[in-house]
Amino acid sequence: MAPTGRLRAAINFGNPVLARRDHNGNPIGISVELARILAEELRVDLEMVFYDAAGKVFASLHDNQWDVAFMAIEPVREKEIAFTNPYVVIEGTYLVRRESPYTAVAELDAPDVSIAVGKGAAYDLFLTRSLTAATLVRADTSAGAVDAFIGQKLDAAAGVRQPLQEVAASDEQYRVLEDSFTSIRQAMAVCRERAAAARYLHDFIERQIASGFVRSVLEELGQSDVTVPGSHA
Repeated sequence: MAPTGRLRAAINFGNPVLARRDHNGNPIGISVELARILAEELRVDLEMVFYDAAGKVFASLHDNQWDVAFMAIEPVREKEIAFTNPYVVIEGTYLVRRESPYTAVAELDAPDVSIAVGKGAAYDLFLTRSLTAATLVRADTSAGAVDAFIGQKLDAAAGVRQPLQEVAASDEQYRVLEDSFTSIRQAMAVCRERAAAARYLHDFIERQIASGFVRSVLEELGQSDVTVPGSHA
């Protein structure tokens, strides 16, 4: 798990449901806490390597910058990454303008519709596979996708429901569609060639879900509206 003698964990701030900085600039979130207790269990120091987008974490896979990461399970990534079972399931949906005619996600897969998305994010990969008519406009990060949607007057921004709802709550010009286009399964991950580490990590995440640790951290951080697979709390 930690071949250098310390655990290098890739922390992605692109999804604030999982990781963000508090008012003092300190990293917080379920990804951060899972990395901390994994390092404690291994009795090694933790080194957090920060990214602003999941696509950038995946792109650095072979650069020897991290040992364990937190990413959504995606077929494109599974070719090179071994994932645990998901510890959180989050909805992917659209942010649109208040006066927009769209009421369901399926309506946006139409000619002349442009959707902003964070490059390499799980919902970018999903929409790339599934959209048949709409056009994706990629930004470097998920936050950048919202900026592109607003600044370029696009039809929608794709993303995780919770941060999109925060945008809508802060400005009545926007709203979030009630349904979703996919369920994003967030998991822990290691390079596929590290089979022993993958087995250990799979067991680790199962224990953290079963003990209630994942659910308790999410509730403490105000993220109780996400689904924890296998949790009965």
